[in-house]
Amino acid sequence: MQDIETLESELLGEINNANDLDALEAVRISALGKKGRVSLMMRGLGQMAPEERQEVAPRLNKLKQSVADAIDQAKSGLNKKAMEARLAAETIDVTLPSRPENLGRIHPISQVVDEITEIFADMGFDIAEGPDVEDDFHNFTALNIPPEHPARQMHDTFYLPEKEDGSRQLLRTHTSSVQIRTMESVEPPHRIVVPGRTYRSDSDHTHTPMFNQIEGLVIDKTSHMGHLKGILKEFCRAYFEVDDVEMRFRPSYFPFTEPSAEMDIRCTFAKDHIKVGEGDDWMEILGCGMVNPRVLAHCGIDPTEYQGFAWGMGIDRIAMLKYGIPDLRAFFDSDLRWLKHYGFVPMDVPTLGGGLSR
Repeated sequence: MQDIETLESELLGEINNANDLDALEAVRISALGKKGRVSLMMRGLGQMAPEERQEVAPRLNKLKQSVADAIDQAKSGLNKKAMEARLAAETIDVTLPSRPENLGRIHPISQVVDEITEIFADMGFDIAEGPDVEDDFHNFTALNIPPEHPARQMHDTFYLPEKEDGSRQLLRTHTSSVQIRTMESVEPPHRIVVPGRTYRSDSDHTHTPMFNQIEGLVIDKTSHMGHLKGILKEFCRAYFEVDDVEMRFRPSYFPFTEPSAEMDIRCTFAKDHIKVGEGDDWMEILGCGMVNPRVLAHCGIDPTEYQGFAWGMGIDRIAMLKYGIPDLRAFFDSDLRWLKHYGFVPMDVPTLGGGLSR
């Protein structure tokens, strides 16, 4: 029988010299496989005298265990080296700029929301949000919308199933409900804009059951219509990226403002686009007015001490106007070809300094 210590030295040397997992597996088979050198020596124990077997068996078991441990340790080291080599070969430098075409496109609505909030944030407005599912008080009553008003009817509003007490929640028909929640929960003064989804039962090329609005609210002790006009003028100038915008205000009626007005801007209608800021035509883009004292009272604000103004516009509509998108329904079609055409580069964040729609 081969000297056990010599065999152990040979096998450990072969294990140390194995450069990869295949070579190590070959050493394992030659040592511990069915016909391996250690396995054959173990089988020879049965032919030995009891005294000799008693001496050799512990040494062979120690040899077998030593070789198995060495193989496991070498295998672990080779696996680690293989993983390190793979990681080095597959490394991606995440600091390199991405290719814009591989990042998809920003939806025009998301882009316009970023543009609008950037403009109003620069004027010192806070961005407010609220729930899409509302109750009657915050969506109608607190806004001075009477029970018989057509907007409360089912053909205009999406109502949820009736509760046990007979009340019904609804999908908000405007983001004005967030104005109410803000005035209820925070002491004036207020200076907020509220972007968000709204829902009405309507659908054609200029209306969809779900659409996006942004509304603004200013409540303090001194604000008046002149301040409102100045804010809206600065917004139009920045949003449409023109030096000046001529505006006109037409008297209108909204339950939540008094007096109320609709704002038009001067423009030119060309064949496939609208040019804002000059021309002989006018285009209505939003409604506005001084907050009705009844609305302030519903929110626990003393209308003899505080006053303010509010306005609201459709984000989808002004996105169509600015970027020449002809059909509102395409905003919600999930057509990748449309998004590739009208979408924006993901990493190109709109700023007033760098340009909103560059």
